[in-house]
Amino acid sequence: MIKDGATETRPVIALAMGDPAGISPELTARIIALPEIREAAHLVVIGDRRILEDGAKEAGLDLNLASAPLDSFEQAGKDRHVFIDLAHLNPADVVRGEATLAGGTFATTNFRTALKLADSGRAHAVCFTPFNKKAMRYAYSGYDDEIRFVADVIGFTGKAREFNVLERVWNARVTSHIPLAEVASALSVEGIVAELALTQACLKSAGHENPRIIVAGLNPHAGDGGNFGTEEIEIIEPAVAAAQKAGLDVAGPFPADTVFLRALKEEFHAVLTMYHDQGQIAMKLIGFDKGVTMIGGLPFPLCTPAHGTAYDIAGKGIADVGASREALLLAARMARRAAALSAAA
Repeated sequence: MIKDGATETRPVIALAMGDPAGISPELTARIIALPEIREAAHLVVIGDRRILEDGAKEAGLDLNLASAPLDSFEQAGKDRHVFIDLAHLNPADVVRGEATLAGGTFATTNFRTALKLADSGRAHAVCFTPFNKKAMRYAYSGYDDEIRFVADVIGFTGKAREFNVLERVWNARVTSHIPLAEVASALSVEGIVAELALTQACLKSAGHENPRIIVAGLNPHAGDGGNFGTEEIEIIEPAVAAAQKAGLDVAGPFPADTVFLRALKEEFHAVLTMYHDQGQIAMKLIGFDKGVTMIGGLPFPLCTPAHGTAYDIAGKGIADVGASREALLLAARMARRAAALSAAA
C-alpha cells in the first residue's frame, strides 16, 4: 500500500493496456487523468508510450505520468502514476478497428506483465482496458478466456469465476463459456453450492458484510413444477437448501425472466444464473456503461470494464470511461480490504 500521511490507503494497481485497435488507448489515458482514481490507487500502467500518447491525443488530454523501468518502478515516486514503457508496438503497425496478431501480442504481453507484478506482490490488483479475444488468440493459441490465461501465466490451480458487477447488483453464474447445449448436463448440487460460496466470499471482499444471493432457475418459469424440466427439482433446489444449511443467505430458484427484478426490488446483492447469457443480457440492459467484469477466487483482484473494444468508435475521442472507472475503483476497494484483513490476522 502507498502511504498517504500516516495511513496506508492506496493500493498499487497494475493497469495493462488492451487492444490498440479499439478504444483501449483512449480509455487508458482517460483513466490516468481521473482525480478519483488518483485518490483511490497508485497506477502502474503497462504498454507502449507511443500508443498511450495517441490515446491521449484522441481524448484531448495532457498526461502527468512518470516513466520507470519494470525492475525498479517502485522508486519512481508516489505523487504520480507510473508508466512502464515496453516499447513493443509501433503505432504505424496498428490497424484501427481490426483484430491483428500485432494487437494481440501487444495486449497479451501487457497482461502477462501485469499478472506477474501482482503474483510477485509488487502490485495489489490488476486491471486492463478491453481486449479483443480474436486478436488474443492470434498471439496465444490457448487463449480461451482471461481465467485460462491467468492460470497459465501464474500457475494458478484454484477455482476462479467471472462476475459481472454493477453498483446495485452482481451477477454470478454456474457455467460460463460453454455451448448452451451443454449447460444442463454441467449442473450439479456441489457445483452450485461452490459457486454460491465463492459469490459470498467475493461480495464480502468488496465490502458487503451480509450478502444476500438470489438464484435463477434454468428452465422457463423455473421448470413450472417439473412441466418444463426437472433440473430445478433435482439439482437447483437441493443446492439452495444445502447452501442455506451452511449459513448462506440464499433464496430461489426463481424464474430467470423476473429474477433480476426481484433482486433489485428486494435488495439482493447478487443473482446466480445458470449460464452466461441468462445474466449478461440483463446486466448490460441495467447498466452497460458502468458494468464491470471481476474475476473472483484469484490471489488478487482482477477487474475490467464489461464492454468490448468498440472498434466502431475507435479514434473518435468519444469513448465512455464510466465502466473503466468503476473497474479501477472496485479493484482498489477489494485490495484495501484484503490488506486490512491481512493486517488484522
